[in-house]
Amino acid sequence: MGFEPRILSFLCNWCAYAGADLAGISRFQYPPNTRVIRVMCSGRVDPIFIPRALLAGYDGVMVLGCHPGDCHYLTGNFQAERKIGLTRKLLEMAGIESERLLLDWVSAGEGERFSQVVREFVEKIRQKGPFPLNPETKDRLVAVKASLEGEKIRWMVGKGPELQEKENVYGERLPRERLDEVIETTIRDEFIKNRIVLLVGSKPLEATEISKTLNLKLKETLPYLVSLVGEGKIGFDPSEEGKIPKYVRGA
Repeated sequence: MGFEPRILSFLCNWCAYAGADLAGISRFQYPPNTRVIRVMCSGRVDPIFIPRALLAGYDGVMVLGCHPGDCHYLTGNFQAERKIGLTRKLLEMAGIESERLLLDWVSAGEGERFSQVVREFVEKIRQKGPFPLNPETKDRLVAVKASLEGEKIRWMVGKGPELQEKENVYGERLPRERLDEVIETTIRDEFIKNRIVLLVGSKPLEATEISKTLNLKLKETLPYLVSLVGEGKIGFDPSEEGKIPKYVRGA
């Protein structure tokens, strides 16, 4: 018997879930590889659910909501689009296939489309094979999850549209390109910092060892170490006093 993917699906109550119901009533065929979680809106799907699903052994994740402009809560699907786009970027930074995450739109009257979306995604994941949940990938996913849980990224996702729409005290608005640049820099910084915390949590490491593991230059790594020490997330190994300092996880 060949590989059969395990897919976790988040379906909007008002559209995608109703479309799934219609697919069943109309007897449209699709593979039984998905485990469905009904949510009131695709915008309510927290990005941390994605790495959690992959860590739990799923091979792919689908988020299906209302078509843009048809959201029961007006802008929920646009929020979902921003969240999933950011999560994809973070997965790519972590060296994890972002194609294992799908965001798509299905209305309540599109039972046939629902079955088609499921069939195509299951086949795509079947071709890719099982998600490689090895120790290295697991560590990267844990860092992705920690980054998505952090206040900085959550604040930027929530406040991004407001920063574009509202003027500051000087009557200026933040251009879309500048906002995207700030968000990308922030998620990269948060991911690297969380990877460092996980690395020194397993054993004390020198700055050069951390740089090598992260494939960064030492001068790029040092500012992250200084920042993490200042935040109290990492510290120095007291047993290495008088030698080349090694970093350990903070209390």
